[in-house]
Amino acid sequence: MKKKTLKRILFEQFWESRLNRVGFYFVVGMLLFAVLAPFFANNKPYYYKYEGKTYYPILEDVYVLGQYFTHPEFMNTNFRELKNTTGHTVVLAPVPYSPYEYNLDEILLSPSSTHLMGTDDQGRDVAARMIYGSQISLSVGFVAVAIYVLIGIIIGAIAGYFGGWVDIIISRLIEIVMCFPTFFLILAIIAFIEPSLYKIMVVIGITGWTGIARLVRGEFFKLRDQDFVTSARALGVSTPGIIFKHILPNALSPVLVSITFGIASSIMVESSLSFLGFGVQPPTASWGQILSQSRDYMDIAWWLMVFPGVAIFLTITAFNLVGDGMRDAIDPRTS
Repeated sequence: MKKKTLKRILFEQFWESRLNRVGFYFVVGMLLFAVLAPFFANNKPYYYKYEGKTYYPILEDVYVLGQYFTHPEFMNTNFRELKNTTGHTVVLAPVPYSPYEYNLDEILLSPSSTHLMGTDDQGRDVAARMIYGSQISLSVGFVAVAIYVLIGIIIGAIAGYFGGWVDIIISRLIEIVMCFPTFFLILAIIAFIEPSLYKIMVVIGITGWTGIARLVRGEFFKLRDQDFVTSARALGVSTPGIIFKHILPNALSPVLVSITFGIASSIMVESSLSFLGFGVQPPTASWGQILSQSRDYMDIAWWLMVFPGVAIFLTITAFNLVGDGMRDAIDPRTS
């Protein structure tokens, strides 16, 4: 019988929980929605045939094989109106609207077969904006976490490996940063700079590294005197080599778990900033921004509150479920 590897055992322990599987499938689905957003919501069709000529207008929005397939003659064409006309063959996206396409004749329409999630206060399709909003939420989550994981790993590794006065200084720095409520610290920084997507990613990244640094520091304290580290020193391996090639790969397990919780937290922070008007600025689609619009229309446009609120809740819950599942699989006390 073939012996199972540690990775295989951990995967099976994670996969045996139904909640873990549900969270994993939801996260994968959200990633697909974000990456393939132009194919799910677009006012340009997949396929258009007219007078014997075939076009793929949707590829104008997608970078394929090193180029955009642009057709200037279709710049202002409303393909929805051509769908049922003679001589035109049109295959539209599931949500045949652009997130930036507004129609003042369709302001605050309730959900229907035409607009699956209704329209907002400028007549824009909420379903299209929700789909493109997933790009903002997930990109902020992943990029911000990548920034503070990198910072936290480097700082934590230095503190845990060298110890002594180096560890004392870094530990005091971590404690000082942790004294400030993260969300209010982010608000204070955002107040002095012009809000933008990239600045939000950076601000969340440079304020959220303390937890990762403490985890890595603790793991390095446990591993720095192990036999494989002592052997590496005896063989003349450089200090950076010992830290990043020998110790760090063995110290990343708790970091991987923390990453999933960090993504959920970053999505929540971005949504909160957008809700308060400090996040992604119009006309860019964001879940928090759609939710912010609902404050003025709660009595007549419930869908502006329900759909983004549910999306934020489910996405954060899914990432937390994946994080819990990974933690339970890695922790031998729960096996």
